[in-house]
Amino acid sequence: MTAGAAPSQASFEALIARISALHPKRIDLSLDRMRGLMERLDHPERKLPPVIHVAGTNGKGSTVAYLRAILEASGLRVHVFTSPYLVRINECYRLGAVGGGKLVGDDELRATFEDCERVNADNPITIFEMETAVAFCLFAKHPADVALLEVGLGGRLDSTNVVETPLASVITPVSMDHMEFLGDNLTAIAGEKAAIIKRKVPVVSAEQAPDAMAVIEAEAHRMRAPLHAAGQQWHVGVERGRLVYQDERGLLDLAAPKLFGRHQFDNAGLAIATLRAIDTFKLNIAAFEAGIVSAEWPARMQRLVSGTLVCQGPQGSEVWLDGGHNAEGGRVAAAALGDLEERVSRPLVVIAGMMANKDANAFLANFAGLTRHIIAVPVPGRDNGMAPDKLADAARALGMRVEIATGVDAALQRLATLAYEVPPRILITGSLYLAGPVLAANGTPPA
Repeated sequence: MTAGAAPSQASFEALIARISALHPKRIDLSLDRMRGLMERLDHPERKLPPVIHVAGTNGKGSTVAYLRAILEASGLRVHVFTSPYLVRINECYRLGAVGGGKLVGDDELRATFEDCERVNADNPITIFEMETAVAFCLFAKHPADVALLEVGLGGRLDSTNVVETPLASVITPVSMDHMEFLGDNLTAIAGEKAAIIKRKVPVVSAEQAPDAMAVIEAEAHRMRAPLHAAGQQWHVGVERGRLVYQDERGLLDLAAPKLFGRHQFDNAGLAIATLRAIDTFKLNIAAFEAGIVSAEWPARMQRLVSGTLVCQGPQGSEVWLDGGHNAEGGRVAAAALGDLEERVSRPLVVIAGMMANKDANAFLANFAGLTRHIIAVPVPGRDNGMAPDKLADAARALGMRVEIATGVDAALQRLATLAYEVPPRILITGSLYLAGPVLAANGTPPA
């Protein structure tokens, strides 16, 4: 950062701190605060381009990335709101433009936050509610053909759910996460996610566990919303390394996704099914394939091929980064590692850091058959991060050999001192709040 940029950055951080101080004294998930702010802002949520609303536990960001890439490949302007950010808050806001969108600039983002802060007038508000309000104001101001909105938490009481009539409601795989807010069983959690379904608006669902699908089907029926469910109205699979998608309108034989892992075929299929279900944009096969092979989404089985941190690890090693943080996220990352092992065998080391409210045992259990070497690290700058010794205890209970390091850099330096016959495959994982600092320290932040 240049000397001239420091005061500007400091003032923005002070602005975020002021807004964070307005957080309600108790956690009460509600849309009342958001609706009040929308009214005071003259309802920007009613002035958006057509909206595709995406909820679910895992795969939301990747599905949004495929949607954006396919739509942009057709020459459309696509606004995108996602969370959380990895390095800079600007990542949450992509403004659509012909030829591809760009992250919102610092000055416009700061000015929009300041406008929303002024209008809110010190009323209680959560930081995510304010971030969502900023997205609506930005997207209402800039013309575009479509806006993609990712739910932050749950769905029913998420601040994005003030949008009344989207083009489609999309539900990625639902699993156990955020139980303190959403409920302690899959039926309850699915009910929170399914509450984004709007009357007569198409619903597109990934393949779900039976309990979750039953809830989604019931809510779609209640809202008279046409349901397009994986394994029922549409199918996606892998044949000869290619993505094969089929629905009542026909079959698409497409190149494999650029994003790595078998689960990415499912996420790409969900994006394709969504765009074919609404059929608003009359996309051709070339757009679908171009989007599938170009979509990028950082910290989701992302190969780090160079950078400051990578250079500190063993020479010739593979370094992968994944922000998975729950049991299902661990499962798909482990499956991707299994695929890599079948192609080129290497010893696997997992460097893990997690938040304190996550189930470390359920997450790490996915890797028990792949590695016996875990290095536990803290999540930088997070008071609510899991203590590395607690994470290490969970790994030991699974029969894994565990070390504790002060950070990812120290872990990589430690591995560089070991004698490997074959350079190792290293996965850095456990939290998006770990992945962000890793990308920053490596000098490879999201563009």
